[in-house]
Amino acid sequence: MTFEDLKVSVFTKPWKSLSLSDLAARVKSMGMDGIELPVRPGFQVEPDNIRRDLPGAVKVMGDHGLRIFSIATDPTPELIESCGEAGVGILRTMPKIETGETYLEAESRYRTLYASLVPVLKGSRVTLGVQQHAGPFVSSAAGILRLIEDLPPEQVGAVWDPAHCSLAGERPDFAIDILWKHLCMVNMKNALWRRVTGPEAVEVKWDRYWTSGKHGLTSWSEVARVLHERGYKGIVLHFAEYADHDSVDRLTIEDMDYLCRVFGEYYQRS
Repeated sequence: MTFEDLKVSVFTKPWKSLSLSDLAARVKSMGMDGIELPVRPGFQVEPDNIRRDLPGAVKVMGDHGLRIFSIATDPTPELIESCGEAGVGILRTMPKIETGETYLEAESRYRTLYASLVPVLKGSRVTLGVQQHAGPFVSSAAGILRLIEDLPPEQVGAVWDPAHCSLAGERPDFAIDILWKHLCMVNMKNALWRRVTGPEAVEVKWDRYWTSGKHGLTSWSEVARVLHERGYKGIVLHFAEYADHDSVDRLTIEDMDYLCRVFGEYYQRS
């Protein structure tokens, strides 16, 4: 396998105020192959207008030599069909446990929802990518597998986020083993736990701090190694998520260089 077996994408959430043309130029200058576009209120493409606007976004990116590999939104039949019509292959979602809902109630709800979407996913040739997330979500690879293990991987896949696995205490080699059968995309970002109370506090409190690729809990080199050992070929989504919002562009460019170097050690870069 070579680096050409990977497609490097970027989540464009930090640049919601840019026009699509300016966004495409910004991403192209960073060396990406394409993007994941948030389809949310206030972004370049909104859920209510997806059928009208997503094909145009695909064209703008294509004019700059880029692809929209995925969108991030809550799955509905209309949004899935719109992805298929526009040629976008993955709709990424995160299963959240709602207020007043137990974990097992949420698990049952998502199993039912994802199973109900299989026919429209199949008909649209779209994969629903289900990602784990720290906080009030299904937060581990093991938890994601419980939601999707009985569903066809071509329609319902797993998006592995090693940083969130690290926050939950899951090792990369174990997580990839858990999700491999369904794996459709890999998120790359990094985080650490930071104490937010002083030493005099009655009870210590911690919060997540999103940092650059070199400085968090997750070893990007270890992620590259386990993916290469498994023979992964596909999308690597750089998330461009940082606690230092004012430095997003600089940190994204630095992390792109780092990502290419660590993955290039395994996926020989020409």
